[in-house]
Amino acid sequence: MIELLTPPRVGRRAFKVWQRNRDTWLKFYKASLVGNLAEPILFLLAFGLGLSQFISDIEGVPYIKYIAPGLMVAAVMNASTMECIFGAFTRMSAQKTYDAIMVTPVNIEEVAAGEILWGASKGFFSAIVIMAVLIPWGLVSSPWLLLCPLLFLVEGLMFASLALIVTAFSPSYDYFAYYFSLVVSPMFFFSGVFFPLSALPAWVRTVSWFMPLTHAVNLSRGFSTGDLSASLLLDAAWMVVFTLLAAWLAIKLIKRRLIK
Repeated sequence: MIELLTPPRVGRRAFKVWQRNRDTWLKFYKASLVGNLAEPILFLLAFGLGLSQFISDIEGVPYIKYIAPGLMVAAVMNASTMECIFGAFTRMSAQKTYDAIMVTPVNIEEVAAGEILWGASKGFFSAIVIMAVLIPWGLVSSPWLLLCPLLFLVEGLMFASLALIVTAFSPSYDYFAYYFSLVVSPMFFFSGVFFPLSALPAWVRTVSWFMPLTHAVNLSRGFSTGDLSASLLLDAAWMVVFTLLAAWLAIKLIKRRLIK
């Protein structure tokens, strides 16, 4: 318990881990891009172009424009989570990449921090590409859209950290199904991506408030439409505090697992 409370010893060498993962990814980035980008664009076409024919405007905007900001941050969640679950677990357990890295001056905590940085980078890049697709269609149009990249980065760090916590506890790939079924999927559907939370029962809205994706969706929609409110400051503060705590815990738990 005391070990969990001590600050992680993370220095610039964490970026060497990030660089190693980046160089590996560049060898097969085309296949990775298809996997990360095809799903949100498919949802946009299916829900936005399909259901928008039967759904009236939501909160004063066409349905396809309503879901576009949420799909950007959902892409961050999916890409960061996939990388720091399947990718990190493979490097840690199957490929023994962590063992090889720790022979160098890079310490265990820097390995974990590098993984979080790389997972966040994957999420950030996925959302940027999707945003570049949405802008020409006029689905996101506001000067405040310039703040979205910062949002994508913080959100990527948050979900990469959460995924690494799960990885630290998982004995095999099979256990990841629990996280995707019980955590990721509910967040995707009940965080305001596809419909306003105000339409849900009070107890669901309360649960949704504790879901990390909810606050990212609120900020993304506010930045994309220019409809800003003071409540967005609370969303931003929630995300920053939660990200710091999750990253701290992820680094410590990965260290504890590797030492064992």
